[in-house]
Amino acid sequence: MKYLQKMVGRRLYLSPIHADDAETYLKWMNDEAVASHYGQYAWLVSSKNDLKWLLEPDSDIHRYAIVLLEGDTLIGSISLQNINHLHRNAFIGLFIGEAEYRGKGYGAEAIRLILEYGFKTMNLHNIMLSVHADNIAGISCYKKVGFQEAGRRREWVFKNGKYIDVIYMDLLAREFFATEARKSAEQD
Repeated sequence: MKYLQKMVGRRLYLSPIHADDAETYLKWMNDEAVASHYGQYAWLVSSKNDLKWLLEPDSDIHRYAIVLLEGDTLIGSISLQNINHLHRNAFIGLFIGEAEYRGKGYGAEAIRLILEYGFKTMNLHNIMLSVHADNIAGISCYKKVGFQEAGRRREWVFKNGKYIDVIYMDLLAREFFATEARKSAEQD
């Protein structure tokens, strides 16, 4: 079995990254639709050494492959990074690499899984992310999951000939649990 079902959702699961997928990640990291949202498109990612951050994460990073339950298809990556156990906080990093799987709710489902893991298993209190202000789909996804804007860096990223704000969004454990309890009650 190539992937391990560490966290399982309705349509996908999160698995430890598999080194055999390096070529797929190289393709994604050089795809403008993926890399431009990280401010990375100007850099060339050309070898497995360039992916060391992905395949051999530091100790304060939990990085996972996003894999569809049906067919065990790798579609992206999600991580908790800059984990601080003293202050009980972390950042999320996420991308859906394959274009055909974007805009279908897979990102939101993966985020819910890693939030549950971060808040319930790791006992985190605050999970934050950053998003370019021009990433309308990403912002919509994050709001749908419960994130709210916490601040912004104005004109922080230069992309396609203009400056873009970077928006910081966060979610507290109590907000996540309240949202999950409300959804559970609505389903009953």
